[in-house]
Amino acid sequence: MRLLGKQCSHLFFLLIPALHSCSPKYVPYTGERAFHSSTGVPDYANLDYWAAHPGKSDPSDSIPNPLLPESTGSQDVDVFFVHPTTFTDNKDSATSNASIDDSLINAKTDNTSILHQASVFNASCRIYAPRYRQAHINMYFTQDEAKKKAAFDLAYSDVKAAFQYYLDHYNNGRPIVIASHSQGTTHTQQLLKDFFSGTNLRNRLVVAYLVGMPVPKNSYPDIPVCRDSLQTGCFVTWRTFREGYEERPYDALDSTTAVVNPLIWTTTEQAAPKQLNRGAVLYNYNKVYPATNDARIHGNILWISKPHFPGAILYKTRNYHIGDINLFYLNIRDDVRRRIGLFWKH
Repeated sequence: MRLLGKQCSHLFFLLIPALHSCSPKYVPYTGERAFHSSTGVPDYANLDYWAAHPGKSDPSDSIPNPLLPESTGSQDVDVFFVHPTTFTDNKDSATSNASIDDSLINAKTDNTSILHQASVFNASCRIYAPRYRQAHINMYFTQDEAKKKAAFDLAYSDVKAAFQYYLDHYNNGRPIVIASHSQGTTHTQQLLKDFFSGTNLRNRLVVAYLVGMPVPKNSYPDIPVCRDSLQTGCFVTWRTFREGYEERPYDALDSTTAVVNPLIWTTTEQAAPKQLNRGAVLYNYNKVYPATNDARIHGNILWISKPHFPGAILYKTRNYHIGDINLFYLNIRDDVRRRIGLFWKH
């Protein structure tokens, strides 16, 4: 967690250049981002307050060129995706939560996380991704615990309201995939507790991808860590670092935090060679880079070799938080398709 701010500083290196390399299959959000709510609270009956929604064209509908033509399948499962922090500007550091009507933040969200992360799921799922009054990145580091709690509570109240609206108006009994990254995972961990664990809705949970934050193995009495690629009704999680990196000296001894290797979908320390990496989608959305890196679990984190892609020689960080999903784009795309098939079979 101590390097989260530095992780976000690499956002534009990996993601923003994609905005200048779009093909016809990149779907820009053609709606107006400069909307204004009367109360400052998101109204989820209004599609403006969804960054991704089946009822409109948005960047989550995009497919990288090398994957075309690719069948999108029946899309008889929904994914509820909660995006990471995009409220990171230092000039806003004194503000705890983003305005829901901030057009720049909404555009940044759409053209980074929604394009590069939420689109992973479009081959198999209808995608719902709410806008929410996210906490500023500095809220992870403030020493003011009351202010920190208030910021994250407000952000989660929007996520919770969006999910309830989704259940009441859109779900209609369909199976659900929960997916998130970084701050999104801070909120989806609680979402699983509030809506799935101990309820009948758990029976409709295909899988949860809780990526980019530490998630305890025993978070839920009835939603286990996925032990392999054939299990459903479970969750997967990982945080990505360069091999040899240690957040703290004792991380390798931590046996309480869940980690799943997204190249082989197990919790063992078995090393997965880079040949199993089906393809990463990085700064150029229309390029797929196969065999980018290997992966193995080390304590409570995922270690990978230095990723191999054009320009990688300039990328010096050993913390690959921003690439947690993108480095494994095709593997995740295949995994959700496989688990949905198993869900229906079961």
